[in-house]
Amino acid sequence: MAVVEDAVIVAGGIGTRMLPASAAVAKEALPLVDIPALTHLAREAINAGVKRIHIITSPRKDFSNLVADNSWLIPKAKAIDPKLLSPFEEAEVLIHVQEIPRGFGDALYCALHAISGPFLVLLGDNLLMDQHGDSHNYSASNASKTLVEVFSRTGLPCVGLCSVEDPENYGVVTMDGEKILNIIEKPPRQDAPSNLVLCGRYLFTPDTASLLEKYDFENHGELQSIALQSHWMNNDGLIGVELNGYQWYDSGAPLPWLKSQIDHALRREDMSTELRNWLNERLQR
Repeated sequence: MAVVEDAVIVAGGIGTRMLPASAAVAKEALPLVDIPALTHLAREAINAGVKRIHIITSPRKDFSNLVADNSWLIPKAKAIDPKLLSPFEEAEVLIHVQEIPRGFGDALYCALHAISGPFLVLLGDNLLMDQHGDSHNYSASNASKTLVEVFSRTGLPCVGLCSVEDPENYGVVTMDGEKILNIIEKPPRQDAPSNLVLCGRYLFTPDTASLLEKYDFENHGELQSIALQSHWMNNDGLIGVELNGYQWYDSGAPLPWLKSQIDHALRREDMSTELRNWLNERLQR
């Protein structure tokens, strides 16, 4: 079985829903309390065993400070986990620019000339957390590692799935065992075939590049990636990996990101008690 050595973090787009904040700071660089989203994603990918991380970005975004070696800060960092100061240290980093925003499939295609085997894909504004340590006691998410384990068993492309109460906002799947039969983009709630939705984690196989050329943007538009996944569904199969027990945090819009901050902080041992007490007091006013 081929080893998964590459991960693609999709961090293009201008973050329209997060303006004006995203005009100053890329939404993927926004901190979840005190740790940038991109740092969480890098540590998750490295925890899954990858050796190369490809960042898909847009012409105006600059992640140089986040991917730099910031170990010089360690003496000043008051016991902060060094992996959080230089989160990409164990992996080679390659930056790919998507000049024109043409959707998820086109973004992937920007990096595929540098990838020869199976690869992970992480959406840059989606965090999936099963660990809630602080900056002094940090553990990476196991979401991508779980997909790698399933791929090692099946040899088939995989997508991460979460159960939600509002499936009308996502790509909703129909399952047969562990295989996905169909994906419906943002159906009306009453028509959604399930509450299981795509949650921003994928493991794609080496045929992705040739399939994206077959199902090109000109004919499929931003549904190009759905056409790609449909191909797998209609042939050897596409595996759905239910990520139960994870919190799904989205930095793509203000209110979900604010809820994410509060939820994560309430799960952290270093601040949960003080924050909970303050919230209880504040809500009684």
